Amino acid sequence: MAVLTEEINRRRTFAIISHPDAGKTTLTEKLLLFGGAIHIAGAVKSNKIKKTATSDWMEIEKQRGISVATSVMGFNYKDYKINILDTPGHQDFAEDTYRTLTAVDSVIIVVDVAKGVEMQTRKLMEVCRMRNTPVIIFVNKLDREGRDPFEILDELEAELKIAVRPLSWPINIGAKFKGVYNIYEHSLDLFTPSKQTISSRVEIDDVNDARIDENVGEADAAKLRDDLELIEGVYPEFDVNEYLSGKLAPVFFGSALNMFGVKELLDCFVEIAPTPRPVHAQEREINPEEDAFSGFVFKIHANMDPNHRSCIAFVKICSGKFERNANYKHVRSGKMMRFAAPTAFMAQKKNIVDEAYPGDIVGIPDTGNFKIGDTLTSGEELHFKGLPSFSPEMFKYIENTDPMKSKQLDKGIQQLMDEGVAQLFVNQFNGRKLIGTVGQLQFEVIQYRLLHEYGAQCRWEPLSLYKACWIESDDAEALAAFKKRKHQFMAVDRDGRDVFLADSNYVLQMAQNDFPKIKFHFSSEF
Repeated sequence: MAVLTEEINRRRTFAIISHPDAGKTTLTEKLLLFGGAIHIAGAVKSNKIKKTATSDWMEIEKQRGISVATSVMGFNYKDYKINILDTPGHQDFAEDTYRTLTAVDSVIIVVDVAKGVEMQTRKLMEVCRMRNTPVIIFVNKLDREGRDPFEILDELEAELKIAVRPLSWPINIGAKFKGVYNIYEHSLDLFTPSKQTISSRVEIDDVNDARIDENVGEADAAKLRDDLELIEGVYPEFDVNEYLSGKLAPVFFGSALNMFGVKELLDCFVEIAPTPRPVHAQEREINPEEDAFSGFVFKIHANMDPNHRSCIAFVKICSGKFERNANYKHVRSGKMMRFAAPTAFMAQKKNIVDEAYPGDIVGIPDTGNFKIGDTLTSGEELHFKGLPSFSPEMFKYIENTDPMKSKQLDKGIQQLMDEGVAQLFVNQFNGRKLIGTVGQLQFEVIQYRLLHEYGAQCRWEPLSLYKACWIESDDAEALAAFKKRKHQFMAVDRDGRDVFLADSNYVLQMAQNDFPKIKFHFSSEF
């Protein structure tokens, strides 16, 4: 038992979230560099190094320079086992990110010092707030011209609706950027622009140490002391419990591209970030220290390895110890299953694991048994909740352009829908398949992956719909009457549930008024 507790206390499982281009993938990569998980920092946009970022390994991501799928990476740092989930920043893939947030214990938000808080970051923060997830903020790109740090702090408080407390403070920004003073550890870190080496640290006793003046000049040293005095006056002392309850966000400043301020963030993070927390199932609360194993599938990914057409289900371990080749119950089907080759990831490189503990993410080869939200246990009937699909906002009919390849197309659509990339509906009126997504970019990704991973070609036919919503009713006659009246706009989802395709907001409101006995749902959890 003691071993289980010890392993749980070593674990730190978190996601990095941000708006596109704030530097999230770069930060992930630098964290991996400190963990010794990779040995060369390949800047995504640099042509000199042909290796692209470790966490962006899908072909379309390399071409576009954006993260499309959530990557999972684990590494050891000091005595800690760290699991990072790098999420797509692009809003068309927000749904993947929402689901990822159900599998982590804390979050690091990356904010660009010039642009401040952007819309996508605000939305993601709402999800963190719903779950009281602890948040640390990293203000990035200080080597570029940007806004005043105090202004950024005010904006973080106002936009993210959370109290903030700086734990490091920049000395100038942009061209004059000289480094940061680490408030958490009372040390001074001097900035040297370099993508490969770590900045130099000056040992000082406190903020009045003369060595600060020697290194940054008297004027900047004086301004730093004034700023710190102001911080102490304005912001409360840093309280770890306030952070852990999701009410206070510590703020760090740095430049991920130049590897600056990242180590300070990581050192503080491993000390204060939460260990794996209890998880709520529909039946009861599950404590990580329970002996019995439990976990849930929060993501399914096809073709991690282009040479093998295989899917992988990502399982977040909630309690107990997961062992290779042990028998576990797949609650939805009631079957017992054993896994001969569970894997842990270092981005695309994966190793077979013999055991894993709460907080870890394990990849299980999937031949079509799993759906997002499935539970695995040592035998208990448990259902984890909180993995929603939202009602899509864009729709297109998908048509096969090569009749000889219809099998490949069907298989490709099936696997991509299992991943939760988009949602598939079948129109009951004409039998045609339609795909619903949250954003335009997903249609391109689906078309590209069908062609390159399954050898299937499709074309899209536009369709103007306002919303797809799930319907149900306790009154069978009312349901039948609704379906008869709206038969041209009825579809079913992959689980065979009735879906109403409303072509305008007006039509949807009229339907809700005319059929009071029908319940309309805008998320798949009901």
